[in-house]
Amino acid sequence: MPAHVARGFASCVALSLGAALTVTARQDVPASGGAPLVYAAEVDSVIHPVSAEYMNETMNQADRTGATLVVFTLRTPGGLVDSTRSIVSRMIAARTPVAVFVGPAGARAASAGFFLTIAADIAAMAPGTHIGAAHPVAAGGEKMDETMAKKAAEDVAAYARTLAGNRHRNATLAALAVTESRAFTEEEALGASPPLIDLVAVDVPDLLKKLHGRSIARFDGSTVVLNTAGARVVPVAMSLRQRVLSAIAHPNVAYLLLSLGTLGLTIELWSPGAVLPGVAGGLCLLLAFFALQMLPLNYAGLLLILFGLMLLALEIKVPSYGLLTVGGLASLVFGSMILMDSPVPELQLSLRVVLPVALGFAGIGMFLVRLGLASQRRPAVTGAQSMIGEVGQALTAISPEERGRVATHGEMWQATSAEFIPEGARVRVTRLDGLLLFVSKD
Repeated sequence: MPAHVARGFASCVALSLGAALTVTARQDVPASGGAPLVYAAEVDSVIHPVSAEYMNETMNQADRTGATLVVFTLRTPGGLVDSTRSIVSRMIAARTPVAVFVGPAGARAASAGFFLTIAADIAAMAPGTHIGAAHPVAAGGEKMDETMAKKAAEDVAAYARTLAGNRHRNATLAALAVTESRAFTEEEALGASPPLIDLVAVDVPDLLKKLHGRSIARFDGSTVVLNTAGARVVPVAMSLRQRVLSAIAHPNVAYLLLSLGTLGLTIELWSPGAVLPGVAGGLCLLLAFFALQMLPLNYAGLLLILFGLMLLALEIKVPSYGLLTVGGLASLVFGSMILMDSPVPELQLSLRVVLPVALGFAGIGMFLVRLGLASQRRPAVTGAQSMIGEVGQALTAISPEERGRVATHGEMWQATSAEFIPEGARVRVTRLDGLLLFVSKD
């Protein structure tokens, strides 16, 4: 699908859901004259336009209320470059200092999460976490040649160096995280010279305790001394609209929406006027297009899926003795396996989702084919063919030399026969030629 079409679909979906899922706006919490105000938000997802909107709105809210600090607890496998740059730009321009805390233990901030960590005013990690592995990956399914891959890596590496350098962090290691996909534990990041992060903390309360009285350098060169003692921590959650859109922007959910949308429109084409399958299918497809534009989509995989669904639909109309069904299933499974072009497991389709969907479509196709074949085997109930096999009674004698009349199907017909049939005998219709019946003794 062309990019401008996908963006158009996404805009329509976002506007529709924005109107349908309108909820009470977040109320700003004004900073009191006593305890300092800290906003705390959790980002546990792929970095995409929805998570970028959430983080940017949180920073806007903190700036409006004069908060002391914004803390983002970050857990992410990576995400989109455009969304990452949007968040980083807002971090740099924020009046409120921003801390990124990679936690809890066992979490990671890979790829896009690495840039968010080194771009923050305070970069902190929990024990047992790691950051890095930020080599750029093509998100359109196409393979980059060696020259383009080198250009992309150098561009992103330069971005990492400038962020790390202006934050007085280790620019060399930041570049290696891009060019060599290096990853660093919290001990390696803190022990580097200069370090990649500022401190290690167990959780957010421990982080605030360690930040109290700490002097931090902002991106513009100014210095701020943090006062976080006894801070009033205000959690900021995603709005209902953002939670719904963020849930949709998941490979498995997008795949299910694409499959259900195609199925709904196919049923509408089979049974025009049903309305509900068409409406539901169209909505699912719009939501799927919104999600797919934020994911590393392989268009060849998408075309294979649509081709497979088309073959399954044709099986009902074209007698292929199951060949179209086999081809459709193969196309559907192979297309699903390559639909998401990403080395990150969280951005790949699960076979636990693909196989049930493929088998489900196969079951639906076989059920519909069986119904079609059964309807073809049933005798005709209207038209000339419905007369074949009907039983009647001879009203007059019938012979090969002389036609007679029979009563059948509630009507009287002219009839002839290859044998002699006496008046009153039971007869069965064997053939119809215009308005003349060919009958035999029953």
